Amino acid sequence: MIKDDEQHDAIQEAVLAKCSVQDGGISGTARLVDKEQDPCTIVIFGASGDLTQRKLVPALYRLYSEGGLPDSFLVVGTSRTEMGNDGFRDKMKKAIPLYCDLDRAMWKDFASRLYYHPVDYHEVSAFMSLRDFLEHIEEQNHLMGNRIYNLAIPPSLYKTTIQNLGQSGLSDQKKRKHGWIRVVIEKPFGRDLETAIDLNNTLRKNFDEHQIFRIDHYLARETVQSVLMFRFANSIFEPLWNRNYISNISIIAAESLGVEHRAGYYEEAGVLRDMFQNHMMQLFAMTAMEPPSLFEAERVRDEKVRLFRSLRPFTSVDQGEDVILGQYDGGIIEGTEVPAYRDEPGINPESLTPTFATMKVFVDSWRWQGVPFYLTSGKRMARKLTEIIINFKEVPHSVFRTVLGEHISTNRLIMGIQPDERITLTFQTKNPGARISLRSVTMDFNYLQNYKGPVLDAYEKVLLDVIGGDHMLFWRQDGIELTWAFLTPILEFCETCSDRSDRLFFYKSGTWGPEPAGDIMKSHDHKFQGKTDS
Repeated sequence: MIKDDEQHDAIQEAVLAKCSVQDGGISGTARLVDKEQDPCTIVIFGASGDLTQRKLVPALYRLYSEGGLPDSFLVVGTSRTEMGNDGFRDKMKKAIPLYCDLDRAMWKDFASRLYYHPVDYHEVSAFMSLRDFLEHIEEQNHLMGNRIYNLAIPPSLYKTTIQNLGQSGLSDQKKRKHGWIRVVIEKPFGRDLETAIDLNNTLRKNFDEHQIFRIDHYLARETVQSVLMFRFANSIFEPLWNRNYISNISIIAAESLGVEHRAGYYEEAGVLRDMFQNHMMQLFAMTAMEPPSLFEAERVRDEKVRLFRSLRPFTSVDQGEDVILGQYDGGIIEGTEVPAYRDEPGINPESLTPTFATMKVFVDSWRWQGVPFYLTSGKRMARKLTEIIINFKEVPHSVFRTVLGEHISTNRLIMGIQPDERITLTFQTKNPGARISLRSVTMDFNYLQNYKGPVLDAYEKVLLDVIGGDHMLFWRQDGIELTWAFLTPILEFCETCSDRSDRLFFYKSGTWGPEPAGDIMKSHDHKFQGKTDS
């Protein structure tokens, strides 16, 4: 005889098996895309580099294996390295098993679509040669000429490559009889407001805005996208999503890793350029933006820009009231001793580059007036953790004050982004027994619970959207300029202030950052998530 809970589970599985994505359910055979995709050629600049091997080609292979790519497509790698088609295919074949399983039969067909053509980024003639090569293989494979140019190259080569794409005619969609052309730009989008504007000017001289896709792969994470769904598809939460009910909001993106092989880049960028201008601002926007009238790319991006315009400017960066900067010292991560930032290979031993920052941000709007947002990110912290924490206000009047006292723990909503993709809600209930007492309990939802379909990696989602021409998860230039302008006072302090060394606080690797960072958040009774475990 089946027990009640076992019978319930059996019924649940039967119902789920009949559900489909189209009717709001869950399916083990869910389609990755719900419309026919245009055939295209994906040209990867920087094909011999780390990003191509670790992310782009493995993501393309997995999309292909899941039926997520067009029936007709080509992938053309290009870089300064001299390499033929076979050499490129062998290189990618070695990289893919580090990312996902490699099916021999499937690989054989996928590899036949991989090509390689060397290019000197500084020579227009090399781009003209690439143009002829692309036209030749597209004609051979009966492709109409839809193209994606993915710039997986160092930012220092962006302008030169974009200019040569234009001068060689590779960017001109109007002169082509058939097809579209799109360009994908990896972050960083400049290193400050001035360079961001300069880069955009170069882009716009050679591409129209609708052709430009500025990647922020954080936005492509499933759980980041679900923040908007959670807010705007549930009537029980959105009415509370304002200054009347929320005390403060904390967004944290902590990493346990150090600078690793990125010392040269990181020494120039620091945590503000590496994380705050892009990833942290996007997480903040998803949490705080107003609801768009429709879930369409431009309307969603309009609301993000409106939010960025409402950010209250920093006025006391040098006094440590709104911003705390830190740099990791030596310590222990997962039982292993790790060096200080200044002792990492390639780092200036007297470096003042911040590897940690926490800032208190305010939005001057009707919804959020007076509600502090705490944005925190850093390297070599206690563990890898990205989450959004909504701290609700205390009850206005404790009817239990004679037996429990005035203070009752507040409700807390946590949206976990990584490594735990989940949503938890903490609330108060009576503790069982004769004695009157409260206890905090948590409702916990695992994002992948009861889902049996394919789960997309961030780069897989990004590539799908570029092929489909969907700008929803990509930056728009006005948003980039507004966020750079907002961070400019902090950047200027970090790089020009004479006493900035006195405002850089050191923290042990394997902890949650410098002590003064906790002081900022304690001012609003915020308890840092993650405790002290490593």
